[in-house]
Amino acid sequence: MDLKLEVVVIPVSDVDRSRAFYEQLGFRLDADFRSERGLRVVQLTPPGSAASIILGEKLTTAEPGSTQGLHLITTDIAEAREQLLERGAEVSDLWHDADGIFHWAGTDNRVAGPHPAADSYGTYASFSDPDGNGWVLQQIVTRAPGR
Repeated sequence: MDLKLEVVVIPVSDVDRSRAFYEQLGFRLDADFRSERGLRVVQLTPPGSAASIILGEKLTTAEPGSTQGLHLITTDIAEAREQLLERGAEVSDLWHDADGIFHWAGTDNRVAGPHPAADSYGTYASFSDPDGNGWVLQQIVTRAPGR
């Protein structure tokens, strides 16, 4: 079986504001369609990603800001963080989880600074879009076998 994640619908309160935010961060605008009956679909793709996000009207019943834990993977988290800051995102400082397995929801169990023993999977930074949908940057330099 060959399955690939293609899109994630992100619930937002103001489609134009959110579109502008993601475009400012460097996401590529792939589509902005409207139907006569009020459906609007805005598709954006993060730089270097095969998967996209979709914002719009009449796409989801989820509350704006309710999507959390979306991961953007990078090989250089310090550089990615700096570029996002330069583009207007309010990105946290680098952090790692005290348990070293994955990270907890919210800000619980965070330790300031990059993971001291690993360059892959253990260092994070985070930011939110204007509605509070939460994104996590994760550094992966060397993927685990089979990934």
